[in-house]
Amino acid sequence: MVPILILLFDLDAQHAIGTSLIMIVFTALSASFAYYRQRRIDWQIGLMAATTTAPGAIIGGLTTQYVPPRILSIILGGATFLLAAAMLRRSFRNQKAILSRADLANKHEPRKGIWQRQLTDNTGSVFEYDARIPSGLVFLFLGGLASGFLGLGGGLVVVPIFATLVGLPMHIAVATSMLTMIFTSIAGASTHFLLGNVLIDYTAPLVVGILIGTQLGARTARRLKSTGLERAFAIIVLLIGIVLVIRQILGI
Repeated sequence: MVPILILLFDLDAQHAIGTSLIMIVFTALSASFAYYRQRRIDWQIGLMAATTTAPGAIIGGLTTQYVPPRILSIILGGATFLLAAAMLRRSFRNQKAILSRADLANKHEPRKGIWQRQLTDNTGSVFEYDARIPSGLVFLFLGGLASGFLGLGGGLVVVPIFATLVGLPMHIAVATSMLTMIFTSIAGASTHFLLGNVLIDYTAPLVVGILIGTQLGARTARRLKSTGLERAFAIIVLLIGIVLVIRQILGI
């Protein structure tokens, strides 16, 4: 949303970030409802993550008032590029997230700091995974900081952390990130609203599009294989980061 507001609507970075976070509140609420119906949200991990991402978003929001808009845009472009590159690299690793019921007999021995998780969605698909949530809390705080500072949503910040560092399967990472982002975006949006960075006249038409888009997006995501979803997402974000950095450097 921030690159769209900057590239297409020509907003400065602070107003784009503040307005984007208002949109992310509605995105997270709508998408969370869709993923709740699919039963792909890991509630315990999502709520635990929010305890660190929300304070980070507040601090990040307060920090934006000390950084020039053009520098903010370049930082945003660079951050999205690096996050997308990391996700693209990870997608080529051979990791299987969805297991058949017969495979569930192979249990792992409990390890310190590892949460053994098992989740069955509404289609009967079973996800079994080891979550490293304690070690991921610091990075989740930084993710919240980036969200408040750059107006980034769960897709660009929390999903890579959940998938790469915490160890959630991609489909579970996407769904759970939306729950976490409800609290993260409310914290960040409230901070930016108090700073005067939210443009209310942009919110109504954007909310309508977002409410429709998130429902369609959730339905589309469940039809894609985890690896395909991750690669498609990463490539799109990679291109957005490149365009954003080039535009700011060239001043166009």
